[in-house]
Amino acid sequence: MKLDALDRRILDALQSDGRMTYDELAARVGLSASATLRRVKRLEEAGVITGYAALVDAARVGLGLTAYINVHMEKQSETAKRSPMDDFAAAVQSWPEVAECVSLTGEMDYLLRVVVRDMAHYSRFVMDTLLRHPSVKDVRTSFVLDRVKATTVVPV
Repeated sequence: MKLDALDRRILDALQSDGRMTYDELAARVGLSASATLRRVKRLEEAGVITGYAALVDAARVGLGLTAYINVHMEKQSETAKRSPMDDFAAAVQSWPEVAECVSLTGEMDYLLRVVVRDMAHYSRFVMDTLLRHPSVKDVRTSFVLDRVKATTVVPV
């Protein structure tokens, strides 16, 4: 989808405050409310806007430890109908501790962003869930000491 300057202003405004009314959004981008509504609906239908969400402070809900886990996978399985990578990608969907999972180039196959209560919770997740998955060969973890920058904003 080709985005024009008005689409980009709408996206920028909604990323900073997804709860604003169409009247507020229209005033901010210089359109009528009805024209703004049409553009937002078009952006949603095209999949440019994928959803709306409340951003939750993990520490304030008792999840005080964030870890990034590099996962190295077994590449082959003689008995599986699906590849180990497919099995892992399906399994990770059901693990609530995993806030994000991305496939990587290079030495490791996946990077997980894991949010847990504390070190004991982390240890249980790694020992009882992650390392028990038959496709996982090795993991390496780094713990977040300080969040220097965190944003959900995409530079449009």
